[in-house]
Parts: sequence; structure tokens; C-alpha cells
Amino acid sequence: MPPDETGGHALPIADDEWTRRALEHGMPVPVAQKLPHLPESPGVYLWKDVDGQVLYVGKAKRLRSRVRSYWAQDHVSSPKTRAMVRKVRDLETIVVPSEAHALILEATLIKEYRPRFNIALRDDKSYPYIKVTVGEPFPRVLVTRRLLDDGARYFGPYTDVGSMRRALNVVKRIFTVRSCHYALPREAPERPCLDYFIKRCKAPCVGYQSQDDYRAMIDEVVWFLEGRTSDVIRHVRSRMMEASERLDFERAAELRDALMHLEKMEEPTVVLEVEGGDRDVVGYARDGEDACVVVMRIRGGKLLARDHRLLEHAEDEDDGAVLGACLAQWYRTAEARAAELLVPFDFEDRESLEASLEGTHVRVPQRGPRRALVDLADQNARHLLEEFKLAALEADERAADPVYELQRELGLARLPRSLVCFDISHAQGTDVVASAVWFENARPRRAEYRKFKIKIHEGNDDFRSMHEVVTRYFRRRMDEDKPLPDLAVIDGGKGQLGAARAALDELGVVQIGLISLAKRDEEIFLPGRSDPVRLPRRSPALRMLQQARDEAHRFAITFQRQKRAARTITSELLKIPGVGPTKRRALLHALGSVQGVRDASVERIAEIPGFSAASARRLLEALGVSVQEPVRESVLEPVPESVPESVADAGPADTSSDETPPPEVPPTEASSTEVPPSTSTS
Repeated sequence: MPPDETGGHALPIADDEWTRRALEHGMPVPVAQKLPHLPESPGVYLWKDVDGQVLYVGKAKRLRSRVRSYWAQDHVSSPKTRAMVRKVRDLETIVVPSEAHALILEATLIKEYRPRFNIALRDDKSYPYIKVTVGEPFPRVLVTRRLLDDGARYFGPYTDVGSMRRALNVVKRIFTVRSCHYALPREAPERPCLDYFIKRCKAPCVGYQSQDDYRAMIDEVVWFLEGRTSDVIRHVRSRMMEASERLDFERAAELRDALMHLEKMEEPTVVLEVEGGDRDVVGYARDGEDACVVVMRIRGGKLLARDHRLLEHAEDEDDGAVLGACLAQWYRTAEARAAELLVPFDFEDRESLEASLEGTHVRVPQRGPRRALVDLADQNARHLLEEFKLAALEADERAADPVYELQRELGLARLPRSLVCFDISHAQGTDVVASAVWFENARPRRAEYRKFKIKIHEGNDDFRSMHEVVTRYFRRRMDEDKPLPDLAVIDGGKGQLGAARAALDELGVVQIGLISLAKRDEEIFLPGRSDPVRLPRRSPALRMLQQARDEAHRFAITFQRQKRAARTITSELLKIPGVGPTKRRALLHALGSVQGVRDASVERIAEIPGFSAASARRLLEALGVSVQEPVRESVLEPVPESVPESVADAGPADTSSDETPPPEVPPTEASSTEVPPSTSTS
């Protein structure tokens, strides 16, 4: 057996078809050598690059199957995984007894190595804690940013440093905790410090306060930091009454002042009353590769604190993996966990996480007061993520609630702040057009509306039409370097969705979401899923999709009717002799339509450039409009004075008759005499 680079002996490579194909597709030889010897048991694996740097840390129920899957077809569609696999040169595995152990080890190794391709907590080590050194005879209260396994109690982390400072100020004002750094009682000063004289400390360093009394006060500090303010108040009131009964009025007055401060603090903490009890409520929000997880700490039915974590490198990971990774890395190591942890949705590692959280049960509420708490935590997570996006100039305004609901219901990786909806319209296979309408934060953005004439084919083929319009739309935006939408919505069913998916794949556009909305039952189809998603009829997310679909339909059908009308007008006018494209455009510009031309008079058409009265009359006659001949104005010839009045009154002779008029008879005397009427016989 030939030696390997480390001086040992190389492991044999399995001689089977799958291994040969994996080697052809880039599987490193060291991985191929180790793969046959991996167990089908829980464990953790570490991908390493050529320099030995850890690229990714993952856990697995069955190590061998999980490692093999990286060279299977289901990872081809993930750009993040493809980029990582290209850099992989070696593999390291650690076998553990159970899935819970794998979850804990994975979180520990991620914190240690900070791998490039893992989901990472943003600035995880920068949040401070309040540390109570309960292992010392005279404990101290400190601020630290390091968690050590030294027997001390840690409270936090505090994402809001201001709230931590306020908590410390309350502790210093109400409780007389020493601020010195002496290792009491082994080290001690000769006299008390200034804190003793201003009544901030009772000087246990010089024996003015007993160890038992000091420890009782530290117990109250711990209760206070745990949020058990009512227990502290009850205990302080009991000690005040005992001091009063002993006639120790000075001590009773001190306890009375502390009690007054505690009662004032208790008033604003009554923010939320939900069935009493202690519980931690998790909220989740995501936008692309960034996510935010919030934990609201409820103690005794009161909302006491809200902690959060921002996560990065979450692209190509489902929401369950992101939430599980955050809780494993952050919440599992938190101090003072509640007995109940409410999460917004179920995820693959929930049972393993619950096994690693000793004494804490993980629940996924579906309705009732607990679900209302989760919705409140989700709202807080959205608020914090929006603040981060706005501060980082990655968004112009806050996203509306329907946008977050749509992302949650459909499991979209990116928050659909912007979406474009496509629709096809035609008239029995003719005048095929398409529309694309843009919605930004659930509102239409009409400046981004686009309409298309289908060029490749004619006829009723919605699939080819959808493929063409999606291709043209996204290719144009990429050529012009314009931002792409977060979500593309197709008006139609599985066929139209498949045509759009093929168009995006041909263009290499894989980072945006894609769905289709079928009108009959308002079913939502997603690529790779055979069953549709049905949202409640009153869902704001569904109403937003319906509004976008209806707007795309309106915009498309309006354009289609305009195109059909223009085609009808064009064909009818061009059939008329003497009317060419120039005159046709002039007619449509002046009169608007064929009916407008029919209703116009000869004089109105003659006013249009290129038309005379005669051509206007011919145009109307060609359109089937009867035109009356114009009445000619006759000119009266002057009558000679010698003409009798009766002849002059007869007017000019009618020359339109085919008969030859009789010769004029000169006026005579007989013509002027009256002729008697003749008698007629019946």
C-alpha cells in the first residue's frame, strides 16, 4: 500500500460506479479514501481547504450518508454549496453518542473555528454579561464579555448595553454589594473605603458585616437579576419588619428605602400578563442571507427583557436550519433559561435541541395566548431586522406585514420586498401580449410596469408566451444592470410556472423566488412541490398576491384591446383607395377611430392635411356613409327692361332637361291680351 503525504499508508478507494462518478465530478481523493470507513451513526464533520482551514462544520444523524450527499444532485442547485465543494480538499469527522451531542459539538466548533460557510451569529462575542461570583465567600457583581466555567452566575448577554447599566445602577443603589477586588477574607484592607461612608457598602472587608448577612443580600441580587422582583420585595419587607421588631430602626429605615425603590421598579415591568409562569418566547424574521432571532424573557407573567441575535451567511439554508443553528449556538449557553421555550415553527433539530436543554421543553404553539406571544416576538424580530437593513442602507423603507407573512407561509429564503407579476392576454390566439407589474412593499410601483408584444409565435400557447416574456424581462434588466425583484409571480398553474422556471434557469437567475397563482381556487404553486399551498381567504399575504395578479391582468388586457383596436382600424382604413399610412395616421390622430371617421362631416375631414372635399366624400362613401350632393348656388342673369314681368318672374330656363327649349317669341300685342279660359269636356 503506497504511503500518503503524512508518511502513513493511504486508505483504499472504493471501486464502484458511484465513487468513480464522484471522483469525475471533483470529489477529492482523501475524501474518497475516508468515505467507505465512515459509520452510519451520529457525528460531526469538518470540511477543510487546501491549507487545512475549516470551511464548514456540520452535524449528521448518519455520517456516511450525509457526506455522500454533497456529491449528489440535490446540492447542484445551491450556489453556496457548489462554491464550498470546489474548495474542499479534506474531511475530518467526529463520532458522538447521540444527535443531541452532535448538536452541542457542532455549535461549539462553529464558535471556535468561525467557518466561512456556516451560519454565523453577528458580533456574538461583543455582548456583555453581568457576572455574580457566587463561588467566593463575599461575592462581587461585575461586567464581563467572557463566559468561563468558574462557578459564577452569568446574566445576559445584554444586547442593549443601556439596560445592563441601568440594572447595575439599581443593584448598587438598593443592595450594598462591595466594589473592591480583595480576595476576602484572605486579603483585606486596614480600614473601610469611601463606599462605606456614603452607605453604598457595609464594609464586610473589615468585619462590619457578617458573611451570612452578606450572602443573604447576594441571594436577593440574584433574584433581582433573574426577574423575580416580587420575591425580592417580599423578602425585603419581611427583613424590614424583623428589624423593626428588634427596635433596629436605622436598619428598618434602610430596608424601607430599598423597598420603595423596588416597588417603583416593579410598576413599569408589568408589561404582559399571560397565564403567569416563566417562559422564553422566540421570534424569527429573515431577509435573504440575513436573519434575526429574538428571545423575550417572561418571568411570573411579566415581560422583563428582550434579547436578539443577527445572523449572516444564511443563504441557501431553510428557516429551520437557521433557527436551529442560532438556538444551539446562543440560547443553549444562556443562563437562567425558563422551563418552557416557545418557537414559531417546528424544525428538524428540535428534539435534539430539547435534549441538550436540560429542564427546558420546546413547544410550537398553534393558537391561543401562547401563539399570540410568538406573534409578538416575530413582530419584534421584524422590527429589529428592518432597523438593521435601514442602518446598512440595504432598504429604503420598512416592509409591510403581508410581505413577512408571505415569506413565512411559503418558506421563501428572501423577504419579498419587491415582486413582479406576469400575465398573458390574447383574443382567441391573436394579438398576444404580456404584462409585468412591479410591487414594492405591497404597493404598486407603476414606473416599473412593462408591456410586451409576443414576437416568437402566434396562437394560443401560454407556455411559450410565458417563457418568452420572462426571458426578455430578466435579460433586459440584467443587461441594463437594474435590480432584480425578490419574487416573481406567474398568473397561471404548473405549466406556466414550469415555463418561467426554465427561462430563469437558462438565464442563470437562481437567487429570486418563483411562484404561480392559479385563479380558480387561489392555489399557490412552488417549483419542486407537487401539492399547492392554500392560504386563508382573509390572509393579507393572499390579498397582496391577488392585487398584484389583478393589476397584471388589467394592464395586459388593456394593452391587448388597444392592439386589437389598432389592428382593426388599420386593416379597415388601408382597404380604401387613396388612403396610405400617412393619411391613416392623420385620420386616427384627428378622429381617434373608424367610428369617429364615419361620424365626421366632409368639411371636418377636409380640414385634415392631405384631404380635400372630394377625397373626403370618397372616403365616407367607401365606409358606407351616404353623402348628400352639395347644393349649387345659381346666379341670376340680368333681365332686359323690355322683357315682360311675367317672363322675368319665370326665372332662368332649366337647362338640365334633354328637350330643346322653344324659340323665344317677341312680345306682341296679342301676347299681352288676356285669353279666355277654354271649356273642358268631361
